[in-house]
Amino acid sequence: MNFGGKALLLLALLSAAACKPRRTTVNPNRELPVRSAEKLLERLLANDTATIRYYSAKANVDLELPEGGKSFKAQVRSVQDSAAWVSIVPALGIEVARVLLTPDSLKLMDKVNDQYFAGDTAAARAKFGLQPSLALLQQALLGRPIGLVPTEKYRSDRELGMYVLTSKEKRRFVRAAEDISPGDTLARDRDMKEKRLERTLRKAEEKEAVVLRYWIEPDSFRVARVQISDLVHDRSADVRYEMRGGPEEHHLPTRISITLTEPGKQATGSLELSRIEVEGPLQLNFRIPEKFTPMP
Repeated sequence: MNFGGKALLLLALLSAAACKPRRTTVNPNRELPVRSAEKLLERLLANDTATIRYYSAKANVDLELPEGGKSFKAQVRSVQDSAAWVSIVPALGIEVARVLLTPDSLKLMDKVNDQYFAGDTAAARAKFGLQPSLALLQQALLGRPIGLVPTEKYRSDRELGMYVLTSKEKRRFVRAAEDISPGDTLARDRDMKEKRLERTLRKAEEKEAVVLRYWIEPDSFRVARVQISDLVHDRSADVRYEMRGGPEEHHLPTRISITLTEPGKQATGSLELSRIEVEGPLQLNFRIPEKFTPMP
């Protein structure tokens, strides 16, 4: 699969966009008052952006893939719960690839090699090794706490000047999730020994354990980072909302860093976004020319 296809697949898995950047500085040594998980959830949900239906933006993207780094420009369009459309346009301004992601399907068009892929998300995972998720993508576009279920139980903590919500898995599962993630951040934590980690992952498989962690800014109470660790399959997604716009941009992310990790491979993308719009309707055109052939 060529670069354009891989870049589009990463964007189909996760992406984000917004306008005029404003970096939020967090003092890692700040002493925060204790807050319960219930109070943190209440403040976090008060900032929910789920009512935004339409989304479009331009993006400057930097990718680090196993075979090397790439940079390109893209256009992103999204209709909530319906579809997301991404177009890659390099410096010369000629579109080289396009993707259309729905809740259960992925279409990918490589205009450089006149090839395409069209199939359900399970087929996409079988072919590319990564399974795209429209829900995951659209939550990231809106800077939301991905995967958060308000009716579930969470534990609260404080770490490096932020509040942290963690799904109520057994603590050894949380430690294992940190040990397999690219950035180990648990304070005063020592990594598990290899045999104990293996035993813990086997136990996690019996429970189908997934550990979710949310870092929350202490002043705005907006999520700054989401870490999702699938202990059964030893894979993780680490999403960091590094900048957000002001009220006129709905406080949406303006810079995001995404790291996807699976055994033996890792992909990272950084996005700088501009010209955000939240008005619709949007055109999500996707027509495969007759001369195109299926991707091998």
